[in-house]
Amino acid sequence: RLSLLESGGGSVQAGGSLRLSCAASGFTIRSSCVGWYYQTPGKEREPVAALDQDARTTYSDAINAQLTISKDNEKNTVYLEMNNLKPENTGLYYCAAVVGLCGLWEGGILGEDFNWGQGTQVTVSS
Repeated sequence: RLSLLESGGGSVQAGGSLRLSCAASGFTIRSSCVGWYYQTPGKEREPVAALDQDARTTYSDAINAQLTISKDNEKNTVYLEMNNLKPENTGLYYCAAVVGLCGLWEGGILGEDFNWGQGTQVTVSS
C-alpha cells in the first residue's frame, strides 16, 4: 500500500528555518515525481516545489522563501528545506507523488493519480 508520511513542521519566528521530510513507502521515489504543496484555510492547495526521477527541480515563484527540495533514494525520502520564512508561509504542507509517467511545471507535478500525505503544519509568527 502506497503511503507518504510528512514530518518536520512546527512553529518558528519570521526569518527562521524548517526542514520538512516525507517518507515514502509502498513505492520507490526513484521512479516517481515527488513534491510539496501547501494550503491555507479557504484556499486551494498550491504547489511549492517538486522534483522528477532525474532529480530535476521546479519551484513556485509565488512562494516568498528560500527553498531547496531534495531526495534520498536510498531512504526513499523527500526533503524540503525552508529558510528565511515569513508569516505568509504559514500553512499545511503536503507531500505528493505521482508514480511513473509525470513531469514538472511551475513548482508542481504534472501527471495523473496523485498520492498525498496527511500534511504537516508550518506556522511562522512575526
